[in-house]
Amino acid sequence: MNPHVQDILRHGYLWLFLAALLERIGLPLLVTPLVIAAGAVAGLGDLSLLGIILVTVLASETGDLIWYELGRNRGPSVLRLLCKISLEPDSCVRRSEDAFARHMTTSLISSKFVPGVGRLAGPVAGMSGMARDQFLLLNGLGSLLWALVFALVGYIPARKLPIDVLLEEAAGWFLVVLVVALAANVIWKYVQRQRFIRSLRISRMTVDELKAAIDRGERPFVVDLRHKLEFLVNPRTVSSAVRISPDELSLRHAEIPRDREVVLYCTCPSEATSAKVAMELKKIGITRVRPLMGGLQAWENQGYPMDDFYHEDEAKAVS
Repeated sequence: MNPHVQDILRHGYLWLFLAALLERIGLPLLVTPLVIAAGAVAGLGDLSLLGIILVTVLASETGDLIWYELGRNRGPSVLRLLCKISLEPDSCVRRSEDAFARHMTTSLISSKFVPGVGRLAGPVAGMSGMARDQFLLLNGLGSLLWALVFALVGYIPARKLPIDVLLEEAAGWFLVVLVVALAANVIWKYVQRQRFIRSLRISRMTVDELKAAIDRGERPFVVDLRHKLEFLVNPRTVSSAVRISPDELSLRHAEIPRDREVVLYCTCPSEATSAKVAMELKKIGITRVRPLMGGLQAWENQGYPMDDFYHEDEAKAVS
């Protein structure tokens, strides 16, 4: 057998562990093809199927536990960091929060199979106050199902192959295809992100402009778009802001005045949620709408007035 192939097989578990761990930590790696390939190698008798599954689950649990602890201690800022390093569209924060708030238990299991959401479940679980033991159990079950399914995808067909020479012949081509697929994945996500960011460059308002407008008595209608989970972590709002979830727009858009400046803010990277809501409002005729540049964080950083806003019913909704 080719010595390079032998070397790959000899350290197969280590490479698989490192790849799965780095992917869970946040690097844009394609681990699923690696698990499938490892399953095929196990089908040919060169690796253990059980070993592949255990290594993959251990790596996934380790990476997800790191993000769980960060989410538990650092809150929404960790989600924004994850979206940045994963090259996923900024709306992944809202998507993950919504999915987890609605189905707290099943989301940890099913999220492993949903691109762009899996690695976000950990910090959202930590931010929501889920017990560590419960997180490890449910997250481990999800990782186990994910690893088992894709390892078997490679393992079952490989068991029918007559000889392992096919592995030696295909090893070089597989590595080439894997590298090309990884590069294409990163480039495509980067292009998607840049397109999305360009779409956000509408007439945003700075926090200084908003403060000046309030001081002049112009009474801009300020809307806090944060998700309930983020709101419970930090219930303070821009002074006089009204909290309206993007999901409530269809029911509550009549509350938004048409004759005043409407300012939207969130805590998403690049004010993603604010920009998307701004575009939705413009479609229904509310044209004087502007996202707040830098969102709530920028307003806090300037030390401008804030109000405490906390509703017990919202706490119960996510408990």
